[in-house]
Parts: sequence; C-alpha cells; structure tokens
Amino acid sequence: MSSSHPEATPQHETHSFLLRTAELLHRYGTPSYRLEGVMGKVAQSLNVPSVFLYTPTALVVSLGSGAQERTYLRRVDSGDIDISKVLAFDAALEDLESGQISIGEAATRLESAANAAATFNLPVSLLAAATACAGVAVIFGGNIIDTIVAGLFGWVIAWVTTLYHRSFAQRGWLEPVLGFTAAIAAVVLGQWLPVNDRLITLAALILPIPGLTLTIALTELASGHLSSGSARLAGATVTLFTLVLGVAIAWRLSSIWVQPVQPTLDVLPGWCLWIAVTLTPIAFAVVFKAPMSQWPAIMLVVVSGFVAGRQADTLAGTEVGAFVGALVVGCGSNVYARLLNRPAMVPQTPGLMILVPGSIGYKSLTAMVESDTIRGVELAFSMSIVGVALVGGLLLANQIISPKRSL
Repeated sequence: MSSSHPEATPQHETHSFLLRTAELLHRYGTPSYRLEGVMGKVAQSLNVPSVFLYTPTALVVSLGSGAQERTYLRRVDSGDIDISKVLAFDAALEDLESGQISIGEAATRLESAANAAATFNLPVSLLAAATACAGVAVIFGGNIIDTIVAGLFGWVIAWVTTLYHRSFAQRGWLEPVLGFTAAIAAVVLGQWLPVNDRLITLAALILPIPGLTLTIALTELASGHLSSGSARLAGATVTLFTLVLGVAIAWRLSSIWVQPVQPTLDVLPGWCLWIAVTLTPIAFAVVFKAPMSQWPAIMLVVVSGFVAGRQADTLAGTEVGAFVGALVVGCGSNVYARLLNRPAMVPQTPGLMILVPGSIGYKSLTAMVESDTIRGVELAFSMSIVGVALVGGLLLANQIISPKRSL
C-alpha cells in the first residue's frame, strides 16, 4: 500500500528548503533583485539548477533540469521589512554555502529566526514611530508645536496600524481612514493652536506614505526586474492615492466650517535640525527592527547621506541632492557589507527613508486636490526625477563598491 505523502528524498528536502527560504526572504521585505540573486547563489552552492521569479505577491521557482525539472508556484504576501530576521537568515545561508552546516540545520535556524520574538516590544516601537514623525516635522521646517503634535499623531497611527495587522482584516480600507483622521484632526487642532495643519498631516503620515516602496520599485525596473517592479509600483501608487483620498475628503469637509489659521510661532533654530537628523535614523532603525548592534553603522550611513544630499541640494538643486545622497548611502552601505560581511540593506533601508520622494508625491496630489494643478504637475514631475536620481545613485554605488553578499 503506497503512502499519500511524498518520499523524503534528498531532492525533495533540497527543493523544500529552497522554497521555504525564498518564502521567508519574500515575507520579510527582501526586494526582487536581492532575493533572486541570493537564492540563485544558494541553489548553485547546492548544485541545483534554478530559476527564481519574484513579484510582491507570488513566487515562481523552477528547480532541476531536464526530466527532473520541477516548477513551483507560491502565493506569499510580502510583509514589513524586518532587518533582524534578514540578518539571521543571511548568517544561516552563509554557513550553509561555506559547508559549515547541513540543509537540515540551516532549515532549523531559518525557522527559529522566523519564529523569534519581535526585536522590540510594542511601546518601544510606538515611541520610535512617534520620534520618526517628530523628526520629519523638524526636517520639513515645523515649529515646536508642529513637532510635538506630529509625534503624537504618529504614535496613534502606528498603534492603529499594529492593531490592523494583528486583526487580519481585509486590506485596503486603512490608508484612507488614516489620511482622513490625521488631516481632520490637524485642521481642528489648528483652530486653537498655532500649528501648520498641512505639515503635521504630512509628517504624521510619513510611515504609511510608500516612498520607500516607490524607490524599490524603480530600482527593480531599472535593474530589469520588470514584473516585480511594475507590480510594486502599481501597489505603491494605489496606496498613495488612497491616503490622499482620505486627506482630500477631510479638507473638503473642513473647508465648509473651518477658516484656515496661519501659525504664529517661529520655526525651530538650526541646531534642532541636527538633533532630528541624529535621532531620526535610530527611530527608523527601530521601525525596521534593526538590532542595537547595527545602530552606529546605520547612524553613520544615514547622517552622511543626509549631509551630502543637503549640500548638493543647496549647490545644484533637489535632483542632484537626491542623487548624491543616494550615492553616499549606497557606497556607505556597501562598505558596511564588505567590512562586516552582512547585508547592505541593513543601513541602506533606513538611509533611504530620509531621501525617498514619497512626500513630494503626497504634496503633488494634495496640490491638485486644492485645484493648484500647475504646482501639482510640477511636483509630480519632480517626484519622478527625484526617484530616478535615487535609483541612479544606488546603481552607481554598486558599481563603485560592490557588496560581498547579495542581500
């Protein structure tokens, strides 16, 4: 009598391991150009001919050759970036490639890393989100009350987003609700406090705004990963539109009964900007779950990229500033990867958050909502150019200093 379960042959074990590894890398935010590269190297080290095709919601994997070739399709939703898990996955795969551990041991380590407790508890994560939003408010030129309110709003948005992800609710409704709530609360608060409600709304929504996703999508398209890049770009665009939809409804409703009030407080002194630039990278590191041991490298890369980009922006314009900032972040991340033999995406992901063009896209759509079409089109064009400049800086950085690891 034959068993209904597949025989646990070495080939079956190897294929299962490769599929599971790709799923885990997919789930914790690895871009297609990194995932396909690292999985190709792992499969090669195991002497398995392979082809990996990744999109944000699916994996198509072909393993073997000739009559032994097998093709697998997996439906996997890409989740939030978790740097600590990616670091653990990378270490296990490195040991496997060097022959220090077996496939079974590598699989056990991968599952242990995937099931490990969160790097930071909920209060610390919420505090980091609030700090990131407050820091962005300072960078955008807000006053002291703008900064405090943006931080409080960011804390609430992060808490609601956490509850949403834990509830397994249907996707698609959260973004317009967040946009509407943040915008209407900022407008109402502006009737009693000297705040810039537009700036507060933008700073509070900086984490839901898909600026990083837009940049990753453009990088995938530029590096020839058309399926993944197109899908990711479409998803980011829809997310941005739904966020702005909520903001637009709030502004239209509030315009009926609220008179705009101009803030009367002076902007913060210049030294506050550098405090924000110092603290914001740490906040983003916590948001992306980077362990504390990686914070010094993240701070160095992010601050260097921001300073270089700001100087280039002052001298030659926004697009050149974005290119130079991305080039410095990319080179710094690759130097980190070569020196420590760890994934370049560890410092690169927080570094890009300071540079990404999502806020420009938000301003473009909100300008059109307010019937300022010319300014909206100009900002949309600027967002496109800045996004391409960021991608160009990252790609050039990879040519100047190539990282050791595919991740």
